[in-house]
Amino acid sequence: MKRTIYTQLKSWKNTPDSKRKPLILEGARQVGKTWLAQEFGKREFKSCVEINFEDAEELVNVFEIDFDINRILLALQSYSGVKIVPGETLIFFDEIQYARRGLLALKYFKEKMPQYHVIAAGSLLGVIDHKNDSFPVGKVDFLEVKPLCFEEFLLAMEKDGLVELLHSADFATITAFKNQYIDLLRQYYYVGGMPEVVKCFVDERDYTLVRKVQNAILKSYEHDFSKHPPREIVKRMMLLWNSIPAQLAKENRKFVYSAIKSGARARDFETAIQWLCDAGLVYKVTRINRGELPLRGYETPDVFKLYVLDIGLHGAMSGLDSSTLVKGNDLFLQYKGALTEQFVMQELLLKVGKEIHYWSPEQSVAEMDFVIQFKGKVIPVEVKAEKNLRAKSIGVYIAQNNPETVIRTSMTDFKQGEQVTDLPLYGISVIDKIV
Repeated sequence: MKRTIYTQLKSWKNTPDSKRKPLILEGARQVGKTWLAQEFGKREFKSCVEINFEDAEELVNVFEIDFDINRILLALQSYSGVKIVPGETLIFFDEIQYARRGLLALKYFKEKMPQYHVIAAGSLLGVIDHKNDSFPVGKVDFLEVKPLCFEEFLLAMEKDGLVELLHSADFATITAFKNQYIDLLRQYYYVGGMPEVVKCFVDERDYTLVRKVQNAILKSYEHDFSKHPPREIVKRMMLLWNSIPAQLAKENRKFVYSAIKSGARARDFETAIQWLCDAGLVYKVTRINRGELPLRGYETPDVFKLYVLDIGLHGAMSGLDSSTLVKGNDLFLQYKGALTEQFVMQELLLKVGKEIHYWSPEQSVAEMDFVIQFKGKVIPVEVKAEKNLRAKSIGVYIAQNNPETVIRTSMTDFKQGEQVTDLPLYGISVIDKIV
């Protein structure tokens, strides 16, 4: 399985010892952090010492005695049977939240033995609940691992040529293959990007098995809810998590607390939302009332939308039936286009990180689905799940904000206008080349 994030790992490996820091792989459970580190160790190093602290009971206290790195290295060698050589061996601490003072130990690898390559990973829910550690601020680097994006899904389906064609941004040629892109995008809407699910689909081509794997992942998340957070917010987390698909299926996708349960208030669920966001399971897209730099200066943080981490899991939570896959473009219209908006949000995350907002003015029902800040520009993105491109919101946004360009993404073909550029949904990943 090819992950585009792999190039960032290679760049980290080749950073001079004096500048390189231990690397923490962030991300929700089952997005492929462990596999990525293992594959990196096999391909880029002569040896790899992997310690899974959930299983290695002999080592869970190895950092509690002291932070003598020579002593720690001897313990790791004795346990693994692998000689650790600077520059040749990757040290991989998996499920590091189970090692007492494990996170703090990373600081001493940086300060005392920077010549060693150290990667750590673990359930983010467990990491943020790790009360025994002082966090090694400034002594570690981070790399967030997300579900497979559409391009990575194409690579998994052995459609490397279609990916290369997208990267060319030559839409005169790309459009000739649009039926292939649309068919594969329809499959991606259902399968999503969780690595285990994608592998199941690639191997078996069975949508029933895909849904079983997705439901198992969702169950594992619910198990985490009862395992890590404070007991008093577990029930609220469950209510909140299960309400998200219905919230996004509304005509106005703005998050409404009363839709969770009657009488619900913000103060009852603020902590639950923060836990889900910190765990990487939910992304919060806040409202802005002006499309000007800096976007955060016009943010109204108490007005927002919530999206889940993966479009395939979103569909599973919504009960999306696999029969929609054979109904042409009906799949893109499901739940009033909520899945399409979820898809675009995930693709934009890869381009600009979590700095994504949506726009609506104070005195109007108009709305711009997403507004991003990219290379000193404000880029509004209107999402349409069909070919009908009539939308008053673009006109209202242009009148009030006078943007240099507006991206409208839909099922229609590419067309670059003076102020509005139509970008097909299957090509949203190359938005950076277009703007």
